[in-house]
Amino acid sequence: MAAADRLPPTQPGLPLAGKRIVVTRAPQQAAELTRHLSALGAQVILLALVDFAPVEDFTALDDSLLNLPQFEWLLFTSQNAVRFFTDRCVSQGMDLTRLSKTGPKVAAVGPATADAAGKAGWFVDRVASKSLASGLVEELTGALEGKRILLPRSDHARPDLPAALRSAGANVVEVVAYRTVAPVSDAGSLTRILRGEVDVIIFASPSAFQHLEESAGTAALRRLSASVAFAAIGPVTAAALREAGMRVAIDARESASAGLADAIVKYYSVLTGVTPS
Repeated sequence: MAAADRLPPTQPGLPLAGKRIVVTRAPQQAAELTRHLSALGAQVILLALVDFAPVEDFTALDDSLLNLPQFEWLLFTSQNAVRFFTDRCVSQGMDLTRLSKTGPKVAAVGPATADAAGKAGWFVDRVASKSLASGLVEELTGALEGKRILLPRSDHARPDLPAALRSAGANVVEVVAYRTVAPVSDAGSLTRILRGEVDVIIFASPSAFQHLEESAGTAALRRLSASVAFAAIGPVTAAALREAGMRVAIDARESASAGLADAIVKYYSVLTGVTPS
């Protein structure tokens, strides 16, 4: 877990002034959230608990690219899925502009994923109004029967979404587009956190929490969650923390950086009884 502290001077009057917030996202995904939190006065501590890497064997992924025109839908559930799937398309010499016109329709879970897909060159036909995979299935109900759907995912992805798609009558092909890996451990930063020298720890995925749990131990994290606010992004992450016996103080339904920062501000406004301006 490589860590780096960003500790700007405390700015009185800002809603998160002086709050020490640990961001456990991968380095390439932490910048926007760090900016939002810092602008609200927080002291941000970057501690990557997860990182992402290409697959080691591209055979299945390349086969899905070769057969892409045979699918009616291409479903992106995360920004990482967009990034790694697109990178492989480009490395294989595929024309994304032509694919967006002649290939499968593109659906995305949540506005952040849709924005990443659009910036990568995909035309996004459908976006789940809720940043949940189940929300997209509900919104596509009636349009899935008999349709072939390509679902590029992480090697640690949960089975819930493909199961829901199949229950709706879709023919789903899952393909691993990238791997979720644990960064090298940083014992010094871990010790500081376990001493409770922070106010909030943000978990963006079950994998992030599990990697910290492996390093620190379940009992130590349970004690820590009693005094430090654990913030979970999304119901899947929140459920993973609760199943391990953790107190989830902030249950953020939005994965977008602005929405998450707002959830933390609201948490402290309830504690202090001061409505944020």
